[in-house]
Amino acid sequence: MNTDAVNYEVRGPIAIVTMTKPPVNGLGADLRAAIADAVERANQDATVQAIVLTGSNKFFSGGADVTEFGTAKASREPHLRKVIEQIENSTKPVIAAIAGNCLGGGLELALGCHFRVAVADAVLGLPEVKLGLLPGAGGTQRLPRLIGLEAALNVIVYGNPVAAIKFKGTPLIDEIVDGDLVAAAIAFAGKVVAEKRVLKRVRDLKVRDAQPEAFLQFAKNTVAATVKNFPAPLKCVEAVAASYLKSFDEGMKLERESFLSLMNTPESRALRHVFAAERAAAKIAGIPDGTNARAVDSVGIIGAGTMGGGITMSFINVGIPVVLLEATQEALDKGLATIRKNYESSLKKGKLTQDKLDQRLALIKPTLSYDDFRAVDLVIEAVFESMEVKEKVFTTLDAVCKPGAILASNTSALNLDAIAAFTKRRQDVIGLHFFSPANVMRLLEIVRGAKTGPDVLLTSMQLAKKIKKIAVVSGVCDGFIGNRMVARYGMAANALLNAGALPQQVDGALQRFGLAMGPFRMGDLAGLDIGWAGRKRRAASQPDKDFRVVADKICEAGRFGQKTGAGWYRYEAGKRDPIPDSVVENLITEYRAERGLTPRKIRDDEIVERCMFALVNEGARILEDGIAARASDIDIVYLNGYGFPVHRGGPMKYAEEVGLSSVVHALRKIAAEPGADVAFWTPAPLLVRLAEEGKGF
Repeated sequence: MNTDAVNYEVRGPIAIVTMTKPPVNGLGADLRAAIADAVERANQDATVQAIVLTGSNKFFSGGADVTEFGTAKASREPHLRKVIEQIENSTKPVIAAIAGNCLGGGLELALGCHFRVAVADAVLGLPEVKLGLLPGAGGTQRLPRLIGLEAALNVIVYGNPVAAIKFKGTPLIDEIVDGDLVAAAIAFAGKVVAEKRVLKRVRDLKVRDAQPEAFLQFAKNTVAATVKNFPAPLKCVEAVAASYLKSFDEGMKLERESFLSLMNTPESRALRHVFAAERAAAKIAGIPDGTNARAVDSVGIIGAGTMGGGITMSFINVGIPVVLLEATQEALDKGLATIRKNYESSLKKGKLTQDKLDQRLALIKPTLSYDDFRAVDLVIEAVFESMEVKEKVFTTLDAVCKPGAILASNTSALNLDAIAAFTKRRQDVIGLHFFSPANVMRLLEIVRGAKTGPDVLLTSMQLAKKIKKIAVVSGVCDGFIGNRMVARYGMAANALLNAGALPQQVDGALQRFGLAMGPFRMGDLAGLDIGWAGRKRRAASQPDKDFRVVADKICEAGRFGQKTGAGWYRYEAGKRDPIPDSVVENLITEYRAERGLTPRKIRDDEIVERCMFALVNEGARILEDGIAARASDIDIVYLNGYGFPVHRGGPMKYAEEVGLSSVVHALRKIAAEPGADVAFWTPAPLLVRLAEEGKGF
């Protein structure tokens, strides 16, 4: 039997069932049915004495087909639980032959087999908790019976994969094999038949643990204290506890009930959304088939400050050499010292060896001359946010760099097409907007200019993956996706100050909502002078508009944030804890008086609603303008660049959970208030249309 899902063949007395459902052997409806049919066929064939179930070298099975979640296929018979039960009740031994990734439902499938053989570097895991779920096909009941409560809880509650070799000597893995996996599995099956081994049904085993009750109580207390906002980990503990406290069938019933209840939680919907969104972000329109990426074997970076140093570390961490340019020897030495200090911190924590530290630093070639960029494949500038400065940099790069070198700007807001126009090679210019600290933050906003070549875009996407970033493509506009939206978010926050709130109340409400940091704390961290410069730039180009906000008074007082020891808050030397400051309260009071504003009491829920819906409204406009390809890209930007709470799935997903009609109603209500900025709060046409049609983004 050969189908699109499995390959069935018989070698002597052994039937080999190979899952062939690319890319990951996801256990969707077709594959489940094909496995069931193959096992039934083998059991009915008198010449077959044993069955080997296997996958590809890279994937035994990646688990459930998440694309079927919420569709009719997900509930189509046979369910995975039924397939596993069929395997478990097979009268002929079934041996799982495991290579590559054996995850989620894939591992549950293997646990249902009578025996398991694996290559040493096969990866086993039950990562469902990372989707806000728990294993739903017996993983919480079978795994503890094979490796004990503690080891099983570590696998299930944290969801991290483990190499098969780690389970050598446990009932989970009967044999670690070398060489040809299938040949070794056939030989093992032959021994099982020849020795007439008893078929081991994992469901019939007892959980072995020295002090199960004490451990389970400890585990419950520990997990409860560390999983704020996520219900799945505690449900995992309860289900694993049932493997000891209840019969197998009772435990399976509890597991199933918990799985179904978690599927309907907003947290799981959010995490599943993020899972799909990260994969969708890698799909880019407008790259012709057959486009080849350019080779990037060396990188030039302009600027050894905080951003340039972090970008440098991102490349040397993966073995790509960097030519690091600064204007003065003093600035260069300072930047190199900071990079070394960062690595030495990792060395002290045991995260890095001295050899690795030395190897990485040896990949940096410091320079004061642009001439050293003549041979590099990519240059990234991380200089001051000034179009005049960018013009000097790109004019020089155009003259110095070799043909085909990619010229990238780390600008967070400036017009990339205008920057590209400073060169005679606009097709080679792209925006690579890293987020600070660049060696830590996962997000890379890739800005595609009007003339950016498709091969340059493809190269940048592949390079992002290599340096372990999640990339989102943006079109050209002021602030791109992230900072264009955060400007609106900041305007909403500033309006709340005008209305009567204080920075610490706004930050507190949004942090309780789940943000890692409120807007005023974030401003202090980034530097208030950056936004101040942007407002002055916009005021100069649009003299008929008033861009002045409370933050201008803060900056005029010389308070730029943490780097000056004072901004919206004050900071003690060597510490980052924000301390509310009466000086700021007085400046806010002065600003309100100058504007004739009368403060009122502001509720925390009002703070959250206005700030979140301002984000969502601008996100809808960004989609209308074609700056972002999809709403989920916006969510990825905010989750990875701005500390948006993962359990809410991003601002656009959060709006869907609230209901787009509710968002539109709230925006219209705010826009109708006396003195409101009507243009700011009027719902975007896309938002209105989707709400009226009862659709989501």
